[in-house]
Amino acid sequence: MRGRRAEGGLRAREEGGGAHRYKMREKLVSIGDDYWIEDAAGERAFKVDGKALRVRNTLIIQSREGQDLYKIQERMLHIKDTMEIERGGGGTAATIKKALITPLRDRWTVGIPGEGDWDVQGNILDHEYHIDAGRRERVAEVSKKWFRVRDTYGVEVEPGHDDALILAVTAAIDQMSHD
Repeated sequence: MRGRRAEGGLRAREEGGGAHRYKMREKLVSIGDDYWIEDAAGERAFKVDGKALRVRNTLIIQSREGQDLYKIQERMLHIKDTMEIERGGGGTAATIKKALITPLRDRWTVGIPGEGDWDVQGNILDHEYHIDAGRRERVAEVSKKWFRVRDTYGVEVEPGHDDALILAVTAAIDQMSHD
């Protein structure tokens, strides 16, 4: 990760309060396993706790200190291409829906209560896509190009956005696209 040209600009942006980049693993965890999401410096930033409950599988995004931030849960009665992310303290944080018609590329919508929708476009299966709020504001970018490790991709979160929520959205989309 260090010394690559693609990250040289990012490192300067992060030090200046710019975007944050995280290293994610495809198919984050097997249910029952835990996984750490690392930041660009290789430090543990968030923990993904995979829980196997009786009826549904659950991923919980936790702070480094172990506080539940977001819960991603398989919904048995929901439409196949819809998933909800709940806040750690309860309540819906985001609803992710796959677009029914995708002519040239994958397209998803993330509904954020009280904020409107985010648009997710690009090649989801190859982890080369971006998340935008409206037509002008980039929320995050996802790419495999930043890492040479197999089954690993990066998520770059723009300043002013909830990093943990964006990582939860990315994990949910990854789960939905590989089912």
